[in-house]
Amino acid sequence: MKHSNIPIFIPELACPHQCIFCNQSKISGQKEIPQPEEIPSIIETHLATMNDGREIEVAFFGGSFTGIPLDLQERYLAAAYRYLESGKINGIRLSTRPDYINDKVTELLKRYGVTTIELGAQSTDDNVLLASGRGHKSEAIRIAAEKILKNGFHLGLQMMIGLPQDSYERSNQTVNDIIRLGADNTRIYPTLVIKGTQLAKLHDMGLYQPLDLETAVKWSKEFYLRFEKNGIKVLRVGLHPSEELDYHKSLIAGPYHRSFMELVMTGIWRDILKQELRSIQNESLCLTVHPHQINFVWGYEGRNKKLFEEKNLNIKVTGDDSLSKYGIKISHR
Repeated sequence: MKHSNIPIFIPELACPHQCIFCNQSKISGQKEIPQPEEIPSIIETHLATMNDGREIEVAFFGGSFTGIPLDLQERYLAAAYRYLESGKINGIRLSTRPDYINDKVTELLKRYGVTTIELGAQSTDDNVLLASGRGHKSEAIRIAAEKILKNGFHLGLQMMIGLPQDSYERSNQTVNDIIRLGADNTRIYPTLVIKGTQLAKLHDMGLYQPLDLETAVKWSKEFYLRFEKNGIKVLRVGLHPSEELDYHKSLIAGPYHRSFMELVMTGIWRDILKQELRSIQNESLCLTVHPHQINFVWGYEGRNKKLFEEKNLNIKVTGDDSLSKYGIKISHR
């Protein structure tokens, strides 16, 4: 079943400090904070375009939702809950910090039908967390994750690659920890240097260098497959494009690409094709894959065509929805 979120961004409303990389109004492209009484209008506007039987969740993103005073949390949740009660939406999800999860919070969230809590874990390495100004250690992530699962919520654990003091080994350990902690969904965000952040100052002084695009795609490709192998749904890879995320506006440096996820999938399919076609040359072939994968077989801007050209292969790609996501059938034309 198709799934959609009704995103409601509440940028920085609860954060007592900014992490070194954070400028939520620039990242989300939204500066105004919607008030609780505006929530029904936002939901109704989205529902008008979602009448095809899909699964729908209201998603409070962009800040640290559970750090908001409890009475204000309740006003936001109550506005969304009426749509859950009426069956117009299927759930409510929110994102927050690991150190903003406690018993009072979980009790409130259960009362208003919250289904999924996403924690901005970012990293499970204490050196990276300290250098990034997160304000807590990895132990806070473990405690919050256990409390979320104990109370019957779905657990999301978001990660960032390329943070200050990060390395492949440290990001790899974060992936291992996200799997071990029992998350059923995740997001992979490459660290970007945004104007107005402490990270921008460090970059200007030559004290921080972001990952290059090729490295970020390579890491993300590997981590994406690892999560999938362990039954963890990857909800997003790369930041959602916005007008602010442009090198002429708020973006200073970092591995940003409007089609970052497509680059990752292009790389995954290039690896599959290299393996499957390793001993084939000078042939006319039909490659059959799941219909959703056809564009990725060709690759972003046709990048995987080069592999076919190198092997002098005349390729046709067709779809068969009975195949698995990475399934492929090869036949001669």
